[in-house]
Amino acid sequence: VYKRQVYATTGPRIGVRFFGGWDFVPEDLRYDLAEIGYARGVPMGAVLDKAPRGKSPTFMVAAMKDPLSGNLDRVQIVKLWLDRRGQTHEQVHDVVWSDPDHRHPGPDGRLPPVGNTVDVSSATWQDTIGDPNLVALWQDQDFHPRQAALYYARVIEVPTPRWTSYDAVRYEIEHPENVPAYTQERAYTSPIWYNP
Repeated sequence: VYKRQVYATTGPRIGVRFFGGWDFVPEDLRYDLAEIGYARGVPMGAVLDKAPRGKSPTFMVAAMKDPLSGNLDRVQIVKLWLDRRGQTHEQVHDVVWSDPDHRHPGPDGRLPPVGNTVDVSSATWQDTIGDPNLVALWQDQDFHPRQAALYYARVIEVPTPRWTSYDAVRYEIEHPENVPAYTQERAYTSPIWYNP
């Protein structure tokens, strides 16, 4: 039996844990996430079945930066579902982010950029923005118990030099103007599925 408890990154060794359940509370984030997640919920790659009456799923997510890469900008939970007509829908929720005392979602619900410390001329960056670890609890307030859905976590780093910037410095050439000079590396968990 395959458990599907996997995640992927765009390169850096970002660490991430993701659990779903019906009874997680904010205090759970202070303890061993894995122990609580496995005991009272399901991990990434698993299925949540039969919502208890009046409850909506709650998700715990924790991310840790790669020591050799950039700090973390934010963690998002992405929800996908099918409506009654078979149309697919997607919602992206910023659930935790760096510098929460100064960064707040705007009137449109969008979180402002974290900033950018990339020096293209030397293909370097500074970890003066972002956080090394981000942990959050998020509950789906738009949950419909008769609607199948899936949820996955996406972790986004602060900007770091793109490979083209490293090549330009290494080979002592001009960085092409029409090519991005930096990127925001990511990690993606496998989904947690909800089956009515």
